Amino acid sequence: MTTGPDVSAPPKDYRLLVPREWFRIDLGHDRWRRELKTFVDRQAEGKSVPAEVTQEAWTTLRNTAEAAVAKGALEFFLRPELRDGSILPVSLVVSLIPTPGAPSPDQLFASFGERERRKGTGAEVSAVVLPAGEAVRIRTGTTVDWYIHMPGSVGYLVLGFVVPLTGVDGAMGRLCTSIVESLRWIM
Repeated sequence: MTTGPDVSAPPKDYRLLVPREWFRIDLGHDRWRRELKTFVDRQAEGKSVPAEVTQEAWTTLRNTAEAAVAKGALEFFLRPELRDGSILPVSLVVSLIPTPGAPSPDQLFASFGERERRKGTGAEVSAVVLPAGEAVRIRTGTTVDWYIHMPGSVGYLVLGFVVPLTGVDGAMGRLCTSIVESLRWIM
């Protein structure tokens, strides 16, 4: 008799399908700042983007990446968007929150729901079952954060999307959901 993977054991890694045109930055290497600068320069190249806009985009993305690295981020994906002379990429930050004995997805859902009610931000908190397991989704007009419970109860993998131009409704929001649904654990 063949059995499936042991879901009580922690995964060795994960696999995530992200469209080819998204620019990937490995935040585990020291060269991520140079890669991020390359992305910004490529987006501005030949598009008569003012230097101030390029500098502002670089600074914003660098600050986002630095804050993400401080919180356990592993990867940063950027999808180029250029509108009205500004560089506003759709982004995905993949982070690992290793917390042995982490709260269950139900507990996390209740905690985030209560936090959002207190803050009154209007964020929608929902519990979702994905192919990779149970998750909690926090959604605003331009952001979606997915907290996916890892096998072995070792913590959560967080996929945080920012969709500044079109928001999370519509085609881009569906693409973000498809990326999340592609997540698979390597056991």
